Amino acid sequence: PAQAEALKALSADYPKVVVEQLDVTDHAMIDGLAQRYAGTPIDVLINNAGVGGGSENQRFGDLKYDVYRQVLEINTIGPIKVAEAFLEHVLASDEKKLMNVSSSQGSIGQVRAPRLYFYRSSKSALNMLMRNLALELADQGLLVGLLNPGPTDTDFMKGVRMPLRDPQVAVADMIRIIDGFTPAMSGYSWQYDGTQLPW
Repeated sequence: PAQAEALKALSADYPKVVVEQLDVTDHAMIDGLAQRYAGTPIDVLINNAGVGGGSENQRFGDLKYDVYRQVLEINTIGPIKVAEAFLEHVLASDEKKLMNVSSSQGSIGQVRAPRLYFYRSSKSALNMLMRNLALELADQGLLVGLLNPGPTDTDFMKGVRMPLRDPQVAVADMIRIIDGFTPAMSGYSWQYDGTQLPW
């Protein structure tokens, strides 16, 4: 947090913004943060931590499995652990929305060329985990979303040679989808334009 200049500026401008440190691979840290906010309802919880794993580590024949384990810990296992730890907080709220930043790269139906073994499979697995959770807790009113913001100009996409979306536009699209999220949308993957991504 000490190096997160943009977040520090936001918290300075908006006193209700609180910046917390969380390593989603540290399950004790996740449980500790959830305990610190015990009794605090959370209307919208967004799982946003993610890594790509580096294309150089995902070449078949020379796959770097230590990197793969890290990608899975952050992109797949971390979000389900966060969901588990903060479930009571979300269910105690008015909106009961658990949102996850996924990717079109996790859509098996859209794959047309081989690349990013680790990243793609981690997002496909995230989608399946959250589909399961949506079905299991639908009767408790939990709404589970999988959102694809598209290729956005953030640190995550640094060095990528393709047109990138403005972060403010991408976030506005996500907010629009989250605000209008309904039970019929729960457990499915959604593109930033509001269309459903295929499995």
